Amino acid sequence: MKHSLVRAAAAFVGSAILTLGAIAPAKAYSFDETDINQDRVIAIAQPGGLTGYQLLIVEQVTDRRKCWSESGSNPVRVDPLLATFDFTGICGRATDSNGFSIRMAGTDLALKYSLILQSIDGNVLLMGIPSDPNGKAIIIGRTNGNTNGFMKITLDPAWRFSKRTYQGKVLGHFYFTSSQAAPGETGNTGGNTGGNTGGNTGGNTGGNTGSSTFRDIATDIYAPEIKEAVGLGFVAGFAQDNTFRPQLAVTREQLVSLVLESLKGIQGANITFPNNVSTRPYSDVDSTRWSAGKVQFARDNKIVSGYQDGTFKPMQSVTRAELMAVLRRASEFGLSARGMQPNLVGKEPPKTFSDTQNHWAAAIITQMSAYCSVASPVNEVGTRFAPDDAAKRNYGAAATLRMLKCVKAQ
Repeated sequence: MKHSLVRAAAAFVGSAILTLGAIAPAKAYSFDETDINQDRVIAIAQPGGLTGYQLLIVEQVTDRRKCWSESGSNPVRVDPLLATFDFTGICGRATDSNGFSIRMAGTDLALKYSLILQSIDGNVLLMGIPSDPNGKAIIIGRTNGNTNGFMKITLDPAWRFSKRTYQGKVLGHFYFTSSQAAPGETGNTGGNTGGNTGGNTGGNTGGNTGSSTFRDIATDIYAPEIKEAVGLGFVAGFAQDNTFRPQLAVTREQLVSLVLESLKGIQGANITFPNNVSTRPYSDVDSTRWSAGKVQFARDNKIVSGYQDGTFKPMQSVTRAELMAVLRRASEFGLSARGMQPNLVGKEPPKTFSDTQNHWAAAIITQMSAYCSVASPVNEVGTRFAPDDAAKRNYGAAATLRMLKCVKAQ
């Protein structure tokens, strides 16, 4: 049963929109951990959010008042009593990635895994989802049933709660801790200094699959373009369950990889990037991170830019408007690589969208709609572009393919 849940969990990862994202600090630190009383802390599946549940951790700090009560079984229902009184100094609470993360075999994985709650086969699973698309999902705990209201998450036997420490000081940050190493990791005893050495969202390396027959795109409007993009080798699926995960949001670093891998198909582009870079391209992109070389190349060639505070936010989801801005710059780069002026020549009349007026990217979206329909309505129907919605893998692959074809044809 457990193995079937793992397979089902992997299949459902692609549909998860709300992730309780990993921390991306501007500076990497080496953290340690300390054990805590397991009976004085609880993980709760709290109703809400786009996936139906949000993660809540409650700790009984002092015994002046009870912070929660439990009743029933399969699932255990939880009444978060701390919501009824001022719990300062009595209860501890963590509600987002600033308050909890994963630690395995002595390695802090806050930069490598996000936490989500996903309903699967009558159960709600607490899962660790890797930022590296080549990585494997981890199941940490489950509610052992499903019902309306707050539910207790029972950790699987390999897992326990602990707390993060820094230079001997106990912090408020909770760890979901396992002595086992994460998939592909050997663990370390000195803490983690951040970064991700895993693969990418483009190409067929390190656990991705080049097969274009994915069991989760049969009814997807972008299936033909996904298959063509996979055939060209600039995007791939997931070998562990032969899925493409079309509804998974694309992150900023994944978009960089996707676009650069596609531009390799343009004669004269001469796209090369080192596996390791000597310095951080941005304050929150460690030099050892899997995407560092690609982010640096994209930055130096003005395909992407960071934020005013010097960060890049590599794991932040890309909006559909941001996708268009990057693809326009990629088009200009591709044309220059071909020895042409970087002026995009429209192939068809521009589209009129009902929801882009006065948007910061309105002109870009209109321009890219005339450029081989790189910008197109949501699911190719209606007049909505939804510029501030997250760009999904299916549309990201299709739009990038259209951009590539247009650059080659101009």
